[in-house]
Amino acid sequence: MNYSRFDPERHQRRMRRLRQIPVRVLVPNVITLLALCAGLTGIRLAIEERYELALGAIVFAAALDAVDGRVARMIKGTSRFGAELDSLADFVNFGVAPGLILYFWGLKPLGNIGWIAAMVFAICAALRLARFNVQIEDPNRPPWAGNFFTGIPAPAGAIAVLLPIYFYFLQVPVPAALTLIYTFVIAGLMISRLPVLSGKKYGARVPRELVMPVILVAVCLIALLVSYPWYLLTAGTIVYLALLPLGWFSRKRFLEADAQAVKARTSVVTDGTQVVPPAPPAEHDGERPARLN
Repeated sequence: MNYSRFDPERHQRRMRRLRQIPVRVLVPNVITLLALCAGLTGIRLAIEERYELALGAIVFAAALDAVDGRVARMIKGTSRFGAELDSLADFVNFGVAPGLILYFWGLKPLGNIGWIAAMVFAICAALRLARFNVQIEDPNRPPWAGNFFTGIPAPAGAIAVLLPIYFYFLQVPVPAALTLIYTFVIAGLMISRLPVLSGKKYGARVPRELVMPVILVAVCLIALLVSYPWYLLTAGTIVYLALLPLGWFSRKRFLEADAQAVKARTSVVTDGTQVVPPAPPAEHDGERPARLN
């Protein structure tokens, strides 16, 4: 049987494989991989008992995690692959790495219960990320739902759970039993139903007259982080935990506003029954496809 020398279908498949991928799609993924490298390096540094550098690696990973999604949206480099990679990297950087650092630093003397605490924290981080991925794809989410996280986000939980080590470097000893309890508390807050302000809807654009002050504040914060890292991380963590109830009060106001809006839209038909129009669909803010934390 004679076969044609040129197979159009085979040629099309080969061209699809050889098609070039835009650099703008690769840049956010490279940033995510750098964050993953930082998290893995933090684990190695903890095993070597170089805890200062290990904490620095986690903070660096959190900074990169805050950047990669914004860079992807700015350069229009979002992709489903990048979103999945980001979730997997977050689990390692903000679930596994902090748990192991705490274990090698102060939970190891407690034996099995210390290891259980480290595992519980990592598992709660995984559950928190999985729940976020499911909730973000819910078509029935109200438009204001993007203002809140459900539970403490994984990067914030990773920074917060390391608070006992910050105290240690400030010459404030923390008993191992208290570190154990605190680890369970932060793990529970990550998978809780507590609404936490996300900040995604705020600060998207900076007024022209505030550009210089914002830059100055950012430079000052970076300088303080480099010069006095443990003071800044301790104060920032305590303030963040103290402000968590604000999310509950803010969400309550949104729910009350929705209830009033539904009541105002309610119309009475001739037979006396009430018809309530459906709630408006959730807005999409152009983030990575339904998955970026």
